[in-house]
Amino acid sequence: MKLGPAALLLLLLGGASLAARWPPGLLLPLSAVGAAAAVLALALVLRRPLRLFRAPEAAGYLPESGWSRAQSAERVRKSRRLGALPPVYPNGWFRLLDSAQLRRGEVRNVAALGEQFAVFRDRDGKVHVVDAYCPHLGANLAVGGRVVGNCIECPFHGWQFRGTDGKCTRIPYSEKVPEFAKIKVWPSCEVGGMIVVWYHCDGVDPTWQVPEQQEVVSCEWVFRGITEHFVSAHIEEIPENAADTAHLSFLHGPTFLSGMDLRYTNSKFWEFFKHHWQAEWQPEPEPDTHCSHLRVKHSTTLFGKHFPLLDLAISARQVGPGLVFLLFEHPFLGRGVMYHTVTPVEPLLQHVVHQIYYQRNIPAFFPKFILWAESIQFERDVMIWNNKQYVSKPLLVKEDGAIQRHRRWYSQFYSENSVKFGSQQKTLDW
Repeated sequence: MKLGPAALLLLLLGGASLAARWPPGLLLPLSAVGAAAAVLALALVLRRPLRLFRAPEAAGYLPESGWSRAQSAERVRKSRRLGALPPVYPNGWFRLLDSAQLRRGEVRNVAALGEQFAVFRDRDGKVHVVDAYCPHLGANLAVGGRVVGNCIECPFHGWQFRGTDGKCTRIPYSEKVPEFAKIKVWPSCEVGGMIVVWYHCDGVDPTWQVPEQQEVVSCEWVFRGITEHFVSAHIEEIPENAADTAHLSFLHGPTFLSGMDLRYTNSKFWEFFKHHWQAEWQPEPEPDTHCSHLRVKHSTTLFGKHFPLLDLAISARQVGPGLVFLLFEHPFLGRGVMYHTVTPVEPLLQHVVHQIYYQRNIPAFFPKFILWAESIQFERDVMIWNNKQYVSKPLLVKEDGAIQRHRRWYSQFYSENSVKFGSQQKTLDW
């Protein structure tokens, strides 16, 4: 029988009440067994990867009296001024799923970037991303469809489409398959344990590739946790934070222990613990103009004294509009990487995922602590993003110059035909 940590704890607590009725000679060995079980349960909990999922309304909104969280969030979304928004779906690579979420012979339906994707792994283990809707009569291939060899089979009439080129290879009731019978295949790849898709509004092939982190490929660095959030904002607002270095000290200076609710983060109770940040953002030169770099030095003070245990050097490289690789380096607790991905689910709803990989020989507690603390700080940003207006012509001072440079850099991911907000809204007109 397999017992989880909670069951082990109940067993230990129950054992305490029974101890009084057991012979004295059994108490010592039973105590040793109980202590060993408690240590084992704690070890399992500490070693298990951290997994944190926040629903769209769970973070970034202030609860209102008499309203549920979902109702409060909807009220804010409906009453909010949006401003003059840039195009809502930039061109580039975007995360759709984790590799581990798609087993061999499995198909998943993913809504992102104004599209419906059918993502499947064929019998040889290769991932394919195709349009979800069958061109025959419009059935969703990922809802009841199945993988046959290297094809996806429609659940409606059994048409089979090859994942490599989208060509229809079989129609069960027809002697001949028309040459023009095919579905769109989206460029995709697996990197860093993620399945990513290339999106371009003009159908242009990928102009750069997603880099591999060699320490992750070689398994020198191992997976230690993942967090998922939904942000109600334009996608560009999120990476722009990298250039807005002035917000670090103000928004993220108060200790993570004071939480994510901005009404309480400056509590005097936590004034003895402060974060300090030094940061610089720069775009990269040719041939990597699609990349930018943020260098951050983080330190903390306790009662005004430097506390070096939490010192971190962070090098964050943004690759295109939706992928960031944050490299962590600690003086004696080693190195690791956090993948930060942003994928538009809808024009103003972003799915943000953080995954951390860290040196195998470093206790799992440390990278999990980094990810947990980062999630608290990130949710402070979410509260800002979920409630703010996009300002197309912001009032900036000299020290805000990097924000304007970031906007010029980010504009390369838009094309003349990029989708604007509201242009995809459907009507019932026939």
